[in-house]
Amino acid sequence: MWQKPWKWGEGLLICVGLAVTGMVLQLTVGGIDWSLMSWPLNIIAAAAYIAMLCVLYAMRQRIYFVGWAMSRYAAVSSLCAVVTFTFVMGMVTQAPSAHPVENSPLDIIGINRMLSFWPMVFVYVWMTTVLGLVTIREICHFSRAGIPVLLNHLGLFVVVLCATLGNADMQRLTMTVRTGQTEWRATDAAGRVHELPLAVELHRFTLDEYPPKLMVIDNQTGAVITDALEGLKIDTLERLDTAAQVRDADTLRYVEWHSPGATSAMLVRAVDTQCGVECEGWVSCGSFVFPYQALRLDTARSIVMPDREPRRFASDVTIYTQQGKKMNATIEVNKPADIDGWKIYQLGYDETKGRWSDTSVFELVADPWMPAVYAGIALMIVGAFCMFVTGNRIGRKDPKTFKHSE
Repeated sequence: MWQKPWKWGEGLLICVGLAVTGMVLQLTVGGIDWSLMSWPLNIIAAAAYIAMLCVLYAMRQRIYFVGWAMSRYAAVSSLCAVVTFTFVMGMVTQAPSAHPVENSPLDIIGINRMLSFWPMVFVYVWMTTVLGLVTIREICHFSRAGIPVLLNHLGLFVVVLCATLGNADMQRLTMTVRTGQTEWRATDAAGRVHELPLAVELHRFTLDEYPPKLMVIDNQTGAVITDALEGLKIDTLERLDTAAQVRDADTLRYVEWHSPGATSAMLVRAVDTQCGVECEGWVSCGSFVFPYQALRLDTARSIVMPDREPRRFASDVTIYTQQGKKMNATIEVNKPADIDGWKIYQLGYDETKGRWSDTSVFELVADPWMPAVYAGIALMIVGAFCMFVTGNRIGRKDPKTFKHSE
């Protein structure tokens, strides 16, 4: 071990050493606060980091470690370390516990907040350094045959560097707007209020629902009886999608009512084919105005209508910016509005009012580094296409760099 030439063992030990060092920092000083790296510190850090890589590359003949860092042993071992931590990140809950007293050991060491976890950051920086040195080598020894590999390395380096350092500048805010009102303030995850360079005016909220369903529940526990339909015949005699509950003496019925607070109701007849018992009555899921209504079959079972599931909900809005722009848009789930670097997503609504909601909840996301990330992805796509066309799989190596490391 540690005898030249270095190979897989040294690469593995370097990753383990970085992880152990990071864990010591995690336990002593706590997690990393990425907000400290916001603009302009992140661009200064990026420039300094690239300059450091250039200096290291220039010293590759004098420092054996730098030359070895551009070998496949360093690349594969660092990539495996990052993949391992990423796998752990996917398997462990990311959000901290809402009850600090009940926090698990994972909460204490911070492994469930991987983006601020020192060991992850250390191996991530090590992989990025290896990638950066290889990219500089490909640039310095440019050849037409090496263009696909150069584009892939350069694109991946841009994506990794910009996505990491740009994280501090990304804003993810929540805005609640009522119909007929214009809102320019939003809150972050900590509940702090931010005044934005844009405003959203809500004209109308619409919600389309799936048809109503019926189910049979246990009267004692309220649990759904999955096999209750065996031997039970249910017929729908009348269906009202917008109805009001009316009581006449001891009789309850539903009538058409197209106003806020209307509910869905069905007049059903249920016949138990095994014992011949027949029941008829109204079933409703209720609303914020009317209570739900169940049809009791016997002492053990009842027919109920669960809340109707939303199929599509959207908001008709007008967006204003400080620069004087005005844009009308319909914002839906997975169909955001995009203006001046902000994406506005439909996040929610007043679920207590359902389709009659007069409130929309939006998520506003701004990531000024995203164009650079997209540029890196574009380079990778072009590089992959060129590699496919030319059949090139191996980039050009610098003989002076590798003669003592491989």
